[in-house]
Amino acid sequence: MEKKKESRDWLNLLIRPGFYVEDGRITQVNAAAQGLLLEPGMDIEPLITSGLESYQGFQTGCLYVQLTLSGTAFHGCVTKDEGANVFVLDADTGDTALQALSLAARELRTPLAAAMHGAQALRAENNPQAAVLNRGLYQLLRLVGNMSDAGRSLGNARMETTDLTAFFDELFEKTAVLAEAAGIRQEYQGLSRPLLCLADRELLERAVLNLLSNAIKFTPKGGTVRVSLAAGGRSLRLSIWDSGPGISEDIRGSLFSRYLRQPTIEDSRFGLGLGMVLVRSAAAAHGGAVLIDQPEGWGTRVTMTMALRRENTGVLRSPAMRIDYAGERDHALTELSNCLPVSLYQKEI
Repeated sequence: MEKKKESRDWLNLLIRPGFYVEDGRITQVNAAAQGLLLEPGMDIEPLITSGLESYQGFQTGCLYVQLTLSGTAFHGCVTKDEGANVFVLDADTGDTALQALSLAARELRTPLAAAMHGAQALRAENNPQAAVLNRGLYQLLRLVGNMSDAGRSLGNARMETTDLTAFFDELFEKTAVLAEAAGIRQEYQGLSRPLLCLADRELLERAVLNLLSNAIKFTPKGGTVRVSLAAGGRSLRLSIWDSGPGISEDIRGSLFSRYLRQPTIEDSRFGLGLGMVLVRSAAAAHGGAVLIDQPEGWGTRVTMTMALRRENTGVLRSPAMRIDYAGERDHALTELSNCLPVSLYQKEI
């Protein structure tokens, strides 16, 4: 027992709240977790407000769930350590840095719109640099969109009844063509029948495209990205699995942390982490979780789950009104702009 305690001393070095869970109960907490009134002996499941079903079946990898502690929402990264579940928390609200990013994004939208308008003139002149400029502007548009939503509250999710089978079929039919242009084969296994439930279509689409963008970036030319949907129980599971070299465990545990750019990560494919924060938030908004694992020793598989929620009313509702974050430009070309070839942006602006 003393040896196990010594092996867990790293927990006390964490600034963020962290704790161990065994047999469904908290067994060890650090100082930051104590500040949230967590203590050994507490049941963990009542604290998990999103992703409980995924947590109950958690075996390996890194699982991201949402918890509510002392009235505050937290995102929790769960990993395994000698059979115990280890939670490291990240506050979901009250981040002034995120609010500053959102305000900065507002200021950037006006000059970005002006630059895109100017790029139209280059395209009209058949300037050979137009495609390079266009893709760069789409990349900026994607970044500004992620900055805008970095501080978005989960309570702002705009749910509407959606046929998820048709929604994903249409989305992945389009991305298969784009992935092929990047030299990547996309394999897709969808659902066999309609599945109606509540979803924030825009948030869900952006989250999925972010995951697909990462999968394409980490898959070598000629490789395959596998996408599959599976409905079971009260949840839907979407898995995107690349055929790259995989991501090491020490990096996996912090992929969803804001502004992540560890000094040890030299690979330019790793960004600030804002896109992955969006994925994590989208899963929580839909009552689900995100799991990152490497089931066969190669590649990286990311599985996002969402609860199958349906309205208990017969009242028909119109689709939620919203302003398109991409200014009516193609969402797939925007979100995949970091991994698609320049040639696809010759005519798009």
